[in-house]
Amino acid sequence: MSIAVPVPAFVPRVGLWMQRHGNWIRGVQWVVVLAYAFLIGVPVFLPLPDETAHIWTHLTVFAQFVFWGIWWPFVLISMVLLGRVWCGVLCPEGTLSEFASRHGRGWAIPRWMRWGGWPFVAFAGTTLYGQMVSVYQYPKAVLLVLGGSTVGAMVVGYFYGRDKRVWCKYLCPVNGVFSLLSRLSPFHFKVNEAAWRASYHTNGRKIIPVNCAPLVPLRNMKGAADCHMCGRCAGHRGAIALAGRSPSEEIVTFGDKDHNSLWDSTLLMFGLLGVAIGAFHWTVNPWFVYVKEMLATWLIDRNIMWPFETNAPWWVFTNYPAQNDVFSWLDGALVVAYILGNGLVLGLAFSAIFAVTNRAMGPWRTARFNHLVQALIPIAGAGVFIGLSATTINLLRAEHLPVGWANDVRAAILAATTLWSLWLGWRVTGRHATSWLRRVAGMTGIVAALALVNWLWLLMFWLW
Repeated sequence: MSIAVPVPAFVPRVGLWMQRHGNWIRGVQWVVVLAYAFLIGVPVFLPLPDETAHIWTHLTVFAQFVFWGIWWPFVLISMVLLGRVWCGVLCPEGTLSEFASRHGRGWAIPRWMRWGGWPFVAFAGTTLYGQMVSVYQYPKAVLLVLGGSTVGAMVVGYFYGRDKRVWCKYLCPVNGVFSLLSRLSPFHFKVNEAAWRASYHTNGRKIIPVNCAPLVPLRNMKGAADCHMCGRCAGHRGAIALAGRSPSEEIVTFGDKDHNSLWDSTLLMFGLLGVAIGAFHWTVNPWFVYVKEMLATWLIDRNIMWPFETNAPWWVFTNYPAQNDVFSWLDGALVVAYILGNGLVLGLAFSAIFAVTNRAMGPWRTARFNHLVQALIPIAGAGVFIGLSATTINLLRAEHLPVGWANDVRAAILAATTLWSLWLGWRVTGRHATSWLRRVAGMTGIVAALALVNWLWLLMFWLW
């Protein structure tokens, strides 16, 4: 049973307003592009900030706060609250990719680009590389990672598609994450299939096709995972309207029908709950320091000194001597090993939990396995948010602002999203269990997975 969510009558009108005022939206997009270009480009030419620099006195610190303290954490929240409005209305990469596609070659999208694993590979690779070059701290790293992604979006847009966001659909490093989180949104563009069919019998009235930039098949669109919420299709054929829904509807109803669910599960377990947690953990994990010291001692005892060299260029490993921030080859190798190892071990741990849970609920069903995994989307998204917000808190602390409330807020977020995931788990197991005993077995596995996630964050923020 779904929970009915009261939706104000003006909500469908908002969608129609977006459709009618597309030029205004495009104007906003280009303003964001200019601000984005300024914040990733100009700080590269400025001296790096010293300990006296503040958010309001140094552009580099300001840009750092905007990107990692506000921009990315709250983009994640927007996915849960509004769906992928960021993608369709504000994202500079999407705007530039579509612009390049409009004036590009228009080639057919190659088969290799359609591979379903790119969202996971792109997310894991970008997360890992960002840690290797300290993307949260240094403007050159920001320009390389974010600017490189933007250039990639424009190049793909230029060669492939026509007026489409091919990069966003297949290769964007956060497309998969946004797709997962937007399934929790209480808003989506709903397709009335009966009205769509009826539109074929209009008295010869010409129907202007909609350019769906993210390549969503509008007639069969279910949910908000792929929709960029740009509003262009609102009112199309009298069959599409912005509507409200239960935040659990998409996962519970369609979670076992998505053809790409196995890669969604991989991204969730090995990416958000593996690689991402490893990227946040290594800086505070005392075991990481212990292993590094032990390995360093072993190398010195054998007179193997090259791993201690600090001659890697900044675009391979962090190398800023003036800031006393330099990775040796040993440092960099251990960071890479920790993040990838963390992703592998935790991903396999979650896979094992859900595999046992799936089997305990009856004969093996891959669709049920993937459906159960999706119950963790709320807490996985919350983990990425509180991990990114650690940068926010550090920057506020550097401004001598009180941040004693931070751990209480983190605890509240984890508690709320744990309950949300439990509710989703209860709904999902209810769709698959053939007896109360099977349902209890399913919920036991979900509780075990949630306990592991919470333990990982407990270590980072309360025990280490």
